[in-house]
Amino acid sequence: MNKFLLLKPGSRHVCPWWLAYTFDNPLRRLIHPPDKILGPYVAQGMSVLDFGCGFGHYSIGMALLTGPTGRVAAVDIQQKMLDKTMARAQKAGLENIIYPVLCHEDAIGIALELDFILACNSIHETTEPASFLAEFFGLLRPGGRFLLMEPRGHLSARDFDAEVSLALQAGFFEITRPKFFGQVCSLLLKPSANKDG
Repeated sequence: MNKFLLLKPGSRHVCPWWLAYTFDNPLRRLIHPPDKILGPYVAQGMSVLDFGCGFGHYSIGMALLTGPTGRVAAVDIQQKMLDKTMARAQKAGLENIIYPVLCHEDAIGIALELDFILACNSIHETTEPASFLAEFFGLLRPGGRFLLMEPRGHLSARDFDAEVSLALQAGFFEITRPKFFGQVCSLLLKPSANKDG
């Protein structure tokens, strides 16, 4: 069974939009409550990005945390995922905070200055993880944080460590490895500019 759950190095598998119905449901909100997971990192007025937003589980949570003065870029490679995210945003009255971004296979392609980035269950689906991680580094303000989350059991520990290593090569520092049910995680920081020159 493991051969069906673990990805081979260099392989790419994008979760089909329709499969998101099986895991993005009310049970997920109980197991992975966005306010508990993201509350320590996202505050009122922040500009944040949800990479691989799927149906908007975390985008909605981020918008509630940033409030009306914040901005949430909901990024996905599939238009149907973005459509579902925006339908949920409208239903929640958050469509003026969340905006959809259809990304390219090798880049997000936006010019923003961000306070926080979440990549949940998505970096392993990219063909160029190093490129995206370098782009994240460029988009974050100094002192900005990046939470990398991958599904436990779907990605081997070695492959997750390789993703973290790519983030470190991009310039991030690893702060800690938070623990959330069914996930392997790394909280990373873009260092503040050296004031001593």
